[in-house]
Amino acid sequence: MRRLIALSWGLLSLVVLAADDGPAIQHVGMVAPDVIGITIKAGRVELGHQEPYIKQTGDSIDDKNGRDAWVKRGGKAIGGLVGKDRALLQTFDKVVGDALDTKWADQPGAYALKSAGDAAYKDATAPTAVFRKTRPTDSARTDVWAFQAPTEHTIYLKLPKGLTAGKEYTLSFKDQKFPECAFTYDPAKLRSEALHVSFLGFRPDDPAKVAFLSCWLGSGGPQRYEAGMSFHVLDDKTGQSVFDGKSVLSKAGEDKTEDPYKRNYNLVDVFALDFSALDKPGTYRVNVDGVGCSYPFEISAESWRKDFLIAAKAFYHQRSGISLGPPYTTFKRPRCFHPDDGVKVYASTCSLMGSGNGLNANGTDKGNFGNLVNGKTDQIVPNAWGGYFDAGDWDRRVQHLDATRLMLELAELFPEFVASAALNIPETGNGLPDIVNEALWNLDFYRRLQMPDGAIRGGIEQSDHPRFGEASWQESQTVMSYAPDPWSSFVYASVAARAAGVLNTLKPELAKTYRDSALKAMAWGEAEYAKTKNEKLPHAVRDARNLASAELLRLTGESKWQELFAETCMLKDAKAELAIWQSHDQRDAAFVYVRIKQGADASLQKNAREALLREADATVVQGEKTAFHWTKPNPWAPVGWGMLGVPNAVTMLRAHALTGQAKYLKGSVLACQLAGGANPMNMCYTVGIGPVYAQNPLVVDARISRQPTPPGITVFGPSDVEKVKNHWLLKAIPQTIHPPVAQWPTTEAYWDVFWVPEQCEFTIMQTLGPNTYVWGYLAARK
Repeated sequence: MRRLIALSWGLLSLVVLAADDGPAIQHVGMVAPDVIGITIKAGRVELGHQEPYIKQTGDSIDDKNGRDAWVKRGGKAIGGLVGKDRALLQTFDKVVGDALDTKWADQPGAYALKSAGDAAYKDATAPTAVFRKTRPTDSARTDVWAFQAPTEHTIYLKLPKGLTAGKEYTLSFKDQKFPECAFTYDPAKLRSEALHVSFLGFRPDDPAKVAFLSCWLGSGGPQRYEAGMSFHVLDDKTGQSVFDGKSVLSKAGEDKTEDPYKRNYNLVDVFALDFSALDKPGTYRVNVDGVGCSYPFEISAESWRKDFLIAAKAFYHQRSGISLGPPYTTFKRPRCFHPDDGVKVYASTCSLMGSGNGLNANGTDKGNFGNLVNGKTDQIVPNAWGGYFDAGDWDRRVQHLDATRLMLELAELFPEFVASAALNIPETGNGLPDIVNEALWNLDFYRRLQMPDGAIRGGIEQSDHPRFGEASWQESQTVMSYAPDPWSSFVYASVAARAAGVLNTLKPELAKTYRDSALKAMAWGEAEYAKTKNEKLPHAVRDARNLASAELLRLTGESKWQELFAETCMLKDAKAELAIWQSHDQRDAAFVYVRIKQGADASLQKNAREALLREADATVVQGEKTAFHWTKPNPWAPVGWGMLGVPNAVTMLRAHALTGQAKYLKGSVLACQLAGGANPMNMCYTVGIGPVYAQNPLVVDARISRQPTPPGITVFGPSDVEKVKNHWLLKAIPQTIHPPVAQWPTTEAYWDVFWVPEQCEFTIMQTLGPNTYVWGYLAARK
């Protein structure tokens, strides 16, 4: 009964409004004394399900595309068949609930504000203008190639006069579309969407603690605020102020200097609210006079540690080859891709170097899977299980070892910290730190793929992206392993050598296993490279050789590795950069090399150190140019695929490890803010952190099993609207986005809809690895 009047603004009204699946008011707050913001959600996705397929007379199977098998009944598709035996039917999703009548919602006459205590609103008064922004909150695949989406609408009511603090108001809706909403205008208690703060929290000794003030009104454009507005950090329990300050302009909406592309990614003025001097532990909220409050956040010695543990646990949930469930997690999943379950992995003659999923060294792979499939043989690759899945696929590629390298680097830098960080994984208590156990889990997958002569296969892939409705344990496509190649062998050798170094002090007998494996992989890679070095290979091959030689020099002290490092090093010039697009990327090798104590060349070490510090300095400066202090090591890198969503702080933290300089630590803390929740959506991009986080990451197993996404998964986040405005899904659901995509600010243009991989996907090496490293470093540093 949605005509029932709400007695107070709170849970009652939400329950009443949601009872018939109609649009439901989620939040009412102020974004300025004369602007009310109303958040309304309309509809929800009811996910499809799997059921035994019982064939009926007249059913037909359409599998012409060679991948999916659509069941048609009465001329209409009802779902897709799942598994090798096609015994299960995955039904389509649907959107349940009525849409919001936006024509009604956009009319000032649809609203009236009244107050017995404020003479300006003694009589019911309509707003002078109404603005709106609408976004999809999920996506439903409702047919073979049809999609619908539920929506979230934020309605802004521009009032003829500002409200008076302490007075009670009642907001009513024409035609009783919603119950009346009674509230007291108290900016110290009402949450405002205009206040943005990270849910990651802060350590008391963090060199930067900041919140932000900004609001884009959708069709109403930017909400204007003034510099010098008073703000307060309030104790969340008592409401008492523990810190007072003034807002400072961080970036004007017209200032197009956020990066060299002359773009502004906010389209509004963004103000910083700096409370770095506050070092008292507690739970707080930020309040701006006349506007409202932020979500609560913590200052605690354990803040970054909590974040790190959540991020690191995400790797366990992406493991292939084991079942998931209690006592390690509440997320349940059967064992997948294990040979004991009948899964066969066929050798392909295509290497990862030759695939579009790797380097596509010859430029012949047009669709990423073609060369792999064309190279399939009948040879079975034994013991080919383990590793980590990415998001929307079941691939396990050698690039994932980038994350393993970062885990082991944490173990090198902070052995006491990692020893104390228990992740509740099956290996917990085996005598190794859990972050090392997790690193070895991934590394051992490639060690199992190592051939007797030392060669390393680049990983495992199925013949295409997953079929509709199939979870990882139901994969029915052909599964293949890449052929060995020098690049994969060099990458593996570098990480195995690093593992051996870490294990030398933990389990020396185990260290020898990885040392020997690394040396064999390197020897094979060198022999194969010698056959091809006259060919023009992607620079990643040289970079991988360079990194492996640095790791082996550090591990063994043998001069031949110094000679190889010098041969492959791109830092011979004192002014050389760590990385240049399409030329080289020797960031990891430089940080290894500068820390080698014996056998390294002093001049190359100096060049590597200076190059690393120059890049770190540039990254600090880049963060100072952006409104929300996100950054990137290469200012020309386009915004997308995690550029805003992942803290690009690794280089700064490595510089901090070398110098101890506070500017690098400060830059790193600031770089985490936007992804942690200090953004216009007030959403953390990491599942399980804070009150609002990404709900629909591209985790196929969670989607099909209809379980919440496991904690720690970090999505890519927003991408430049110029890149995503013509995305096929957004064009398929245009009625769910207002204003049009091209008019949105990039920092707010995140569509939490599962089917936009540029934003809702993640990878082991692009999001999970850096988050774990950065948050772990910030937690462990002294």
